[in-house]
Formats: sequence, structure tokens, C-alpha cells
Amino acid sequence: MSAETTPTDAEIACFEAGIKFGSLYHQFAGTPLTLESAPSLAAAMEAAIENQPHCRDVAVTVREAELEAELAESAADYTELTGRFLEVELLVDYEGREVVARMEMEGGYPMMRVVSVGREG
Repeated sequence: MSAETTPTDAEIACFEAGIKFGSLYHQFAGTPLTLESAPSLAAAMEAAIENQPHCRDVAVTVREAELEAELAESAADYTELTGRFLEVELLVDYEGREVVARMEMEGGYPMMRVVSVGREG
């Protein structure tokens, strides 16, 4: 690789954030979800993703109003976890480069994006 094609630390940190979101979303999508299980599932998601390299913090919030509305229309006592029920923010630190990334609903779709890239401290 030449110097101009070698990823920067900031680019690697952004890539790591994407890996965290891919893992979080695809590992947990389809999990049975109720209002009662939402807090423990959010905590499990945070703990699982925080175990990954370079991940310094994860905050998972279940959108309870949307979940409650879904459950009210369901014949079952639970529904399946999808991105429309989640808001997630994570912090990746790679070689002193901090990346904040967020997943939130936009136009009916769970969008995952980099919010900021900076230096540690």
C-alpha cells in the first residue's frame, strides 16, 4: 500500500464504529421484545458491544412509545426487535481518534451515521 491509500487513524476509527453498528443491529434484530424485557435487552446490547476492541461507550435506548404502540396492535404479547425501536450512540477510540456515531430513525428507516471525529481529550 502506498501512503496515500493507507487508511488514517480517523478512517479506521470510523470503520470500527461501522463494525460496532453492524454487530449490534444484526446480532439482536429479531429478538423477542416486550416493554418488560426492553431495559435488560438494552443493557445486554450495550455490554456486548462494549466488549469489542476500541469501543469506549455505548448507550442503547429503546423507544418505548413506539414499542408500546406496536404491542397494542399485536395479537402476541411481544414483537421482534427492529431498528425502529432503538436509538443508539457509541464512542470509539482508536489511536487517540474519537468517533461518535449514532443510529436513529429518519424517514422511517434506522440511519447509522458518524456524528463527529476528533482527537481524544
